[in-house]
Amino acid sequence: MPVLDSLFASQVVLVATAAVVFYAAVTDFRTFTISNNLIVALALLFVLYASISGRWSEVPWNIGFATLILVFLIWFYALGWMGGGDVKLLTVALLWTGLHCALIFAILLLVFSCLHTAVVKIKGAATKKSNGGARTRIPFAPSIAAALVGVIMLGCLRVPA
Repeated sequence: MPVLDSLFASQVVLVATAAVVFYAAVTDFRTFTISNNLIVALALLFVLYASISGRWSEVPWNIGFATLILVFLIWFYALGWMGGGDVKLLTVALLWTGLHCALIFAILLLVFSCLHTAVVKIKGAATKKSNGGARTRIPFAPSIAAALVGVIMLGCLRVPA
């Protein structure tokens, strides 16, 4: 495949990824659920992107990094600090970012999480009471989606020419 074709194809996969993660964010915002089908689609898009962009050497590192973080996220899930869909989406987002884009992703995630939480607290929208109304749940997927799209837009996942 010529370089121009692989560059275009990789950009198409990145746009598709942004669309899928945006859909996951909207779904979580409305229903507080994230479909497993969306998580599988994002993982398959990652494999497709890695094959098109020639980044196969990074795949084991990305999988290892995402798995390591998944262990911590499962602990947060067990404590009731995160929902299961958020754990899955954050894990697949970290699969995409890998080690080389993790810091940018983390900074963007912090910024978007703070903004999202502030808006929810001010407007009182998109919250759900759990445990008999003792705790307020806030959908986390919009912040994850914004951070991953931000990483894509900043060019961290760009195919080297």
